[in-house]
Amino acid sequence: MLHIRALFASIALTLAVGAVHAVTLPNGIVYSANEGDGSVSEITLRTGAVRTAKVSVIPHNVQISPDGKILLAVGMPTMAGMEGHGKTNNQTSENADVHGSSQEGQEAKLLLIDASHIDKTLATLPSGDHPAHVVTSQNGNRAYITNSENNQVSVIDIQLKKIIAKIPTGNFPHGLRLSPDGKELYIANVADNNVSVINTQTLKESARIPVGQAPVQVAFTPDGEQVYVSLRDENSVAIIDTTTRQVVKRIKVGRSPIQLYTIADGSKVYVANQGTENEPDNTVSVIDVKSQSVQETVITGMGAHGVVANSDGSFVFITNNKDNTVSAIDTGTQEVVATYQVGPNPNGITYRSIP
Repeated sequence: MLHIRALFASIALTLAVGAVHAVTLPNGIVYSANEGDGSVSEITLRTGAVRTAKVSVIPHNVQISPDGKILLAVGMPTMAGMEGHGKTNNQTSENADVHGSSQEGQEAKLLLIDASHIDKTLATLPSGDHPAHVVTSQNGNRAYITNSENNQVSVIDIQLKKIIAKIPTGNFPHGLRLSPDGKELYIANVADNNVSVINTQTLKESARIPVGQAPVQVAFTPDGEQVYVSLRDENSVAIIDTTTRQVVKRIKVGRSPIQLYTIADGSKVYVANQGTENEPDNTVSVIDVKSQSVQETVITGMGAHGVVANSDGSFVFITNNKDNTVSAIDTGTQEVVATYQVGPNPNGITYRSIP
């Protein structure tokens, strides 16, 4: 009888991890970058299955390619050692040490991973020093990587497998996103309290916008008219008008907001509030774009960090780097409908749609 009860308890625990409410999740895959052990996790949403594979870097960020075939991951080699971005202490300079340091013979890398077989690395490319985040051009031919140690963005030609440009930015560039028209990159400079604007044609910085204390990540609205910026040390989000290149409003959110993401219809921005190392937080602030105010606060897991949405914006996925989980939020009800156990200290996150 005791054995049977234990078996039922085990089954119940498994179900609790896979799905909390009876909802149909999208036909897609979510990937998390796990800094705790140098791995990447793959969540197949329709089945709830989770696979985790070790990679040759300590990945801070992952990004799916536009065609969905390649998973890009950036980080320092696993033998170099690296502390996670989760070590926040509400000091502007805290990120100066979070991505590890280059050692002789141990160069940072950009990995091109087979998105259908995450244990298969297709190519290893240079990334520049201290890689933080990576995004691709709209055609997938280029990768743009923030190099926090050198205060620049590396531009990698994926076909040529080499760095073709190094663009100076503000101090400690971190999160970056491409504008909807593909013409500009906006980059959060954590230690300079500003955002760099890069022209993707000239590969030069065209503006630097003061935003507030410790900007970590940016998110465009789909029309490209506004950029939302997480301000970690102000517990707020700044809104930039991309025409005037000025901050038009600040919105109070939870403690130490890190990543943020705008859903496809442009109606809401989801902000992960990580809290500090000693006092981690577990909330996601839901900003209504029309009213420019927080409409909901969703409870996820401890150390809420990375944010991504599926293609139509019906679900948002959050990495919880203290709980080693990913939460799925139904954007219609603002409820967590599934929680998945992934590798240790998940940070960056990306979504791949399956036809």
